[in-house]
Order: sequence, then C-alpha cells, then structure tokens
Amino acid sequence: MKPFDYIRAEQTGGATHAAAGGDAAFIAGGTNLLDLMKLEVMAPAKVVDINRLDLDGITVTDDGGLRIGALVTNSDLAADPRVRRDYAVLSRALLAGASGQLRNKATTGGNLLQRTRCNYFYDTATPCNKREPGSGCGAIGGFNRIHAILGASERCIATHPSDMAVAMRALGAEVNLEAPGGATRTLPLGAFYRLPGDTPQVETTLEPGELITAVVLPKPVGGCHLYRKVRDRASYAFALVSVAAIVRMDGGRIGEASLAFGGLAPMPWRNLEVEKLLQAEAPSEALFDRAADALLRDAKGHGHNDFKIPLARSTLKAVLAEATATGDAA
Repeated sequence: MKPFDYIRAEQTGGATHAAAGGDAAFIAGGTNLLDLMKLEVMAPAKVVDINRLDLDGITVTDDGGLRIGALVTNSDLAADPRVRRDYAVLSRALLAGASGQLRNKATTGGNLLQRTRCNYFYDTATPCNKREPGSGCGAIGGFNRIHAILGASERCIATHPSDMAVAMRALGAEVNLEAPGGATRTLPLGAFYRLPGDTPQVETTLEPGELITAVVLPKPVGGCHLYRKVRDRASYAFALVSVAAIVRMDGGRIGEASLAFGGLAPMPWRNLEVEKLLQAEAPSEALFDRAADALLRDAKGHGHNDFKIPLARSTLKAVLAEATATGDAA
C-alpha cells in the first residue's frame, strides 16, 4: 500500500474542504476502498475519515418519505421498521447483499459508490480503461461471464455491483450532495451515475470533493415489493441478474410498475419504456414477453456472458408473474 495522508473530519464542510483538491477519497466503512488500496488499484494521496459526521440518522421528510443519512449502515437500514413496512424491496435487496459482517460496516453512501467487481479492474497486471484510461479492456475478448449486456461501450463492459442501488433506483430515490464551500444539490439516482462511453474511469457525476450526505426516498406507494437476485451461490455473491420490482394492481390490471435491474449494466438499470408498456394492461405471458423484448432490445453479449440475455428474460417474467399474482400485498 502506498503512503497517504489521513484526515479525520468533524464537520461536512471540513470533509469537503480536505478533499477539494482532488486525489482524495472519503472513508466510512471502508469495505471496498481498503481492498482497492491494498491492491493499489486506488492510491489516493489523502483519505478523509467521515465517521464523526452527523450523517447516521433516518428521518421522515415533509412529504412522508424517508431521508437516509449517508453513514447509516446497511444492517440498520434493512432492519428499520419503516423500511421493512413501506420500502420492503430495499430491505430485501440489502439482505441479499454481502454478509452480515459487511452489512454492519458498509454505509449507504459507500454502497452507492462501490467500484465494479470486474476481475480485470482488480488485477493491475491486465489492461483496464477504468483503472488506467487508454490501456484497453481485458474483459472484451477475455473472460466476461459477469459483465454487462446493456449500457456498455467499446471501452468498458463492467457492471455496477450494488444491490441496494438497484432497489433505490426502482423506488425513485434522490441523492443529496454537498460540495466544498457548502453548496448543495440533489440528483435523481439515475442522473448520479454515468455510463462508460469513452470515459469509463468517470463513474458518477460527483465533482471533486463533493460528498454524499443523504439518500431521499419518496412517499411510499404500496403495492407488491419484490427483489429477486440470481447468483452463483446462495450468499456472499454478486448478482448475475437481479430485478427490483414494485407493482400495484388496479382491478385486475397493472396500475403501476416500477422496475430496476442489477448485473446487466454499468449502473442500476431502469427502462421507462418497459414500465409504460405494462401500465393498465392485464397480466399475461404475452405481455411479459413484450416487456422482456423491450428491456433486451439493445442487449449485447460478449461470449461468456451471452447466457445473461435469456436469464434476464426469464427472471423478469418470473418476477412479473409473482408480483401480479400477489396483487397489492407488500
């Protein structure tokens, strides 16, 4: 591990000021960052510890939603009675991720900022445009079983690993940010992430020194909340395909459906065309096939991960069948 400066921040302003010059990383639980530093995949000149900041609460917003502080642990968030009752898809996604020990340390903000688990990204002896821009992508033409079939580019086909972020995308979450100098802004989660394009090393729209302070969930909408994760083993494994679904039925028809997908793309994936196609329709296998067609219209396998295309189809259809059969039960 390369030497670095360690700074313990007492206030958000101090944290963002310390990180403002670039080449800095915030640390909370450290469940991903420390591994990357040990492997010298990341070598920040400064590590800013934010654990003393007052960002660990869960509060009700004025419109009846929830504001989740960036330092709330995954375990505490999954166990919160309000989350379990009103945002069950989020609790289920969190419990499907990592292990109990990691969930006890991992934070809400850090979970959103997880780096890809692409083997070529972690192996500094192989080319990776995300780690070293311009070096190439070892996964293209290499072993790419876990890689993206949607939203990728010729420079990078890595996937985003977070389960929590997939559920939050389905819920319509927003991210609160604070920049050096105190300016704040709020972004929809979908606008927080960037697709790889020609710059796969730029994964979010965060500015230098900008800090996630909270995630805000909208007012609960009810309906059936499901999170289905297909993986190689029953625990402590990242998704090959995952689906977060919130479905409300209305008189035998789908009143509203919100869907997000993990394991398929460089970011938690959401396709509004699929959701619009389902709205006000009676559930049927033909309808679910059309939804899968819309989701996978632009899907592209890269050899080892070709199986993800039919797997995503069957997983989406199974989730929709279960959600519409369950009706409005949460």
